[in-house]
Amino acid sequence: MPDSTRESDAILTAAKRSLVTQRDGGTHRPASSIGRGSAELKAAALLKRLRNMAIAVLGVLLAFSIGGWIIGGLGFWGVMLGFIAILAAVGGFSMFPKVKVPKRADLKKGDAKAMVARTELWLEAQRPALPPPAVQIVDQLGAQLDALGLQLATIDQSDPAVNEVRELVGEYIPETIDNYRKIPAHLRGEQHAGKTADQRLTESLSKISGEVDRVTRRLAEGALDDLAIKARYLDYRFGGAEALEDKSQ
Repeated sequence: MPDSTRESDAILTAAKRSLVTQRDGGTHRPASSIGRGSAELKAAALLKRLRNMAIAVLGVLLAFSIGGWIIGGLGFWGVMLGFIAILAAVGGFSMFPKVKVPKRADLKKGDAKAMVARTELWLEAQRPALPPPAVQIVDQLGAQLDALGLQLATIDQSDPAVNEVRELVGEYIPETIDNYRKIPAHLRGEQHAGKTADQRLTESLSKISGEVDRVTRRLAEGALDDLAIKARYLDYRFGGAEALEDKSQ
């Protein structure tokens, strides 16, 4: 019971802090992307749009240049038509391809690192429907998923830890939020079995955040051990800081 009271107090404190922040003009506003993975997906889509626009403009210029050469000049209206065609091409291709929010069923597809990036993008789309304390944890998850993605890029995809990550990131996170969103908005603030849906969501996401951090640390243990061994070897081989100072004198 005391633990439950402390968790509820923490949730209320986070909610009050968020409301004060919004009232004061939003001194803490989440970035457009919660993590590097989702930002890279958006950047890739933007580059494709710029490439398509450039190809379309070159195509229009080439077509009108050939047409003008064939008929012996475009004239004023030909130039205006070409200008309109360029504007239409730029306007049309500036909208495509759009960054599609992954469906929940697609989150676990592909390699684990790509799954993490897709989950970040999916989480961003869920933020408007979440209570302020949960949004803060989602933003925190973005940074944690970035760190987890870096670890996943260095390990074998057949490693048992990858399956654990797939379950945690590809199932638990979206399932928790989907279950919350199934509850009508006007019922999410009502008490049910001692807590509101908003409180349960925030607590669940907080636990998932802690688990993501634990998995990331466990995956990094090998690299940390290697670094410690290398540092001890260098101390043995070249001496510590005091030995280096003696050599420089």
